[in-house]
Amino acid sequence: MQVEMSRAWIEIDLGALQRNAAEMARRATVPLLPMVKADAYGMGAVPVARALESLQPWAFGVATVAEGAELRQAGVDRSILVFTPLLADEFGSARAHNLVPTLSSAALIRQWAESGGGRWHLAIDTGMNRAGVQWDRMAEVSDLVRSHPPEGAFTHFHSADANDGSMEVQERRFELAVRALPVRPVHLHAENSPSLERRGPSPWTLARPGVFLYGVGGGAGASVRPEPVAHLRARVVEVREVAVGETVSYSATWRAAAPCRIATVAAGYADGVRRSLSNRGVALVRGCRAPIAGLVTMDMTMLDVTGMACEIGDMATFLGRDREASLDISDVAASAGLSPYEVLVGLRLRAQRIYVA
Repeated sequence: MQVEMSRAWIEIDLGALQRNAAEMARRATVPLLPMVKADAYGMGAVPVARALESLQPWAFGVATVAEGAELRQAGVDRSILVFTPLLADEFGSARAHNLVPTLSSAALIRQWAESGGGRWHLAIDTGMNRAGVQWDRMAEVSDLVRSHPPEGAFTHFHSADANDGSMEVQERRFELAVRALPVRPVHLHAENSPSLERRGPSPWTLARPGVFLYGVGGGAGASVRPEPVAHLRARVVEVREVAVGETVSYSATWRAAAPCRIATVAAGYADGVRRSLSNRGVALVRGCRAPIAGLVTMDMTMLDVTGMACEIGDMATFLGRDREASLDISDVAASAGLSPYEVLVGLRLRAQRIYVA
């Protein structure tokens, strides 16, 4: 379907995505298990998975059976791991779509085996305290692992971007846990994007990059930065003169201190322009920064374009590059008081996507 760029759209640079993934692979020196959960962080799981095929990933990671089923129905035939713990009544659907569960308790391992078994990965909790068998309690699953060996085992770092030593503590715990198993799994994976940014090569057999692929990086100690992938754009649909003392948008939170020009842009919080950017964020118009004036509304956002070249039909960029200027996801997130992850997944709304190589 062709996207008509007459209102609001998200431009997704698949070439940048591939180059970001290639950088992760170069640093890891082991096969990748790219995370494409949450519709590939808002970028579109199917086109993203297809674009990443050029790197020959070992598998793809999702959070739910439904996400895995979507990839299968689109023709993706690589291994797909489901990283959120499944309920026993989801096992049948997981098998039907040839998905690999990550099992996080003795009860689930037993139920998986008794319901037919198959490939699975063992989730080991080394400090996240979210899901997984606790690292120093491997005895609880030892007999089950012996009789039904997992294909892989993994853990998840809680603060790999902090460079505070916690990642190293978790890795030591992970290795101790794996050594305590009666059978060492063939595939071991722990590293996420921040850990791969900080170091390489990987000491494990697989690496799980996520948010770096989509243009977010630069944590503490990072030696590489990703290229931007998502560009949120919309058209200017009105430009008006506003007199001194006049207000803009709901609740009159913005008032003109001098005569000004206000541009109305056809994108609002239903398109991914976060409401918390009201009176704080900016957009790029012809490569220049225009402050957001007043509250972001559901369908429209107003910009102060006083002293700038701006006409009806111009493109406004709320995220990404425009000419020589750019609005980095992390900076936009900071202005909105959000995490970059929230900004990305918040793009899964009304604005249509277009894909460029």
